This record gives sequence, C-alpha cells and structure tokens, in this order.
Amino acid sequence: MFLLCLIPLFLLLPFYIIYKPPHMLVRYFQYRWPNVLWHVRIASSGEKVVALTIDDGPSEYTEEIMEILKANGATATFFIIGSQVEGRKETLRKLVRAGNELGNHAMHDEPSRALSDDALIAQINSVQRLIDQAYAAVDVASPPRYFRPGSGFFHDRMLKVVHRLGYRLVLGSVYPHDAQIPYWRVNARHILSMLRPGSIIICHDRRIWTVPMLRKVLPEMRRKGYRVVTISELLREEKA
Repeated sequence: MFLLCLIPLFLLLPFYIIYKPPHMLVRYFQYRWPNVLWHVRIASSGEKVVALTIDDGPSEYTEEIMEILKANGATATFFIIGSQVEGRKETLRKLVRAGNELGNHAMHDEPSRALSDDALIAQINSVQRLIDQAYAAVDVASPPRYFRPGSGFFHDRMLKVVHRLGYRLVLGSVYPHDAQIPYWRVNARHILSMLRPGSIIICHDRRIWTVPMLRKVLPEMRRKGYRVVTISELLREEKA
C-alpha cells in the first residue's frame, strides 16, 4: 500500500521540477549550455538584484505594465513579437525612454525551434529592424542583442544561427508559467518563492492577469531588498 501511495508522487515529480526547477538544476543548465543565459552569478558581496523579462508584447497592457515598473523603481527587458508591433510603435519608444530594453522574440507567436534556418533568420532580422527603429527614434543607443525563442525551446542548430547573427539566447530561472496559468496570486507566489540574487524572471504581456501580478510582486520584491533591472544591467553585476 505504501508503495502504491508513492506512485502518484513519482509521476508528479517531473512536472513539479519543470514548474519549480531547483537551483542546482538551473546551474547545471548554465554549465551545459554556457551560451544560453539562464541566471547570472552575482558576487556574494553584491546587492540583491534580479532581471525581469516580459514576453509577447507590445499589447494593450504594455503601457500599464510600464507605469507599474516606473512606480516601483524597476526596469525590464521586453521580448517583443514583431507581428504585435503594428499600431504600437510609440509604445516601444515609450519603453525605451523609460529605461527598459527591447529583446527579440521572433515575428510570430509560434515555436521557433520548428522554423527552418532561413525562416528563423528572416524573422529575427525583421524584428530587429523594428527594435532599431524604436531606439533610433528616441536617440538611444541600442543594447546588446538578445533573443528568446518562441515557446522557450532551442536546439543546437538554432544556437549556431543565433550566435552567428550576434545574439545571446536568453531563457531564465524563475517562470510561473503565467502564459498558461491565469491566476495572478498563484503566479505571484511562485515568483516570490523562487527569488534569489541573479535570477532571471520570465513573465508575459498580453494577459489580463499580468498587471495585478506585477502590482503584487514588485513592491514585495522591493520590500525584500531586491533591485529589478534589465538583462544588460544584471549582466553588469556578474561575478568575474
């Protein structure tokens, strides 16, 4: 009977590890794929700093998200989908003016790993043109180039293409699966429970539950002494 009771636990364990990967596993991923950014090692004497990344924008919620960031002294890296930009170019400019940065999330909301090399290159280049236009319009120098694949999965061929184009592939270490889980309180608890210096948090624009989640999470992170920054700012804190 005891063994029968353990069976559901063993069946659920892989899903739990995907949902809340232990830091040791994240460190292994960073070791196994050093060209992919999962988290950043911060000097032990350094401050408590994390990067916030927000995927799938711009959307009707982006400017409200930007105001919440501003109210909490935070910035973020927004990984934008090119097909979302039409009619929202000014939103991208506002994000840049407010000290946020723009990353590349391909042209469409689809698994990037399924694309051919030529299709992936075309999508990345199309989105980069939109990013460059946003920075040029506000007379701000473009940041280093970051790419996050659609659906978050990659393969070695993709890594070679991304590297050849001059990008760093960015994933993360704290992901509440908010693209699928529409409960902001659950997602907020997940983020706060997984925080550690050097974390890269993955959240999603284009969902109505993201705004209340950030209203809860950002002040709480601030209360805990964390500074919330872009990917580029976090990398400046990296342990030598």
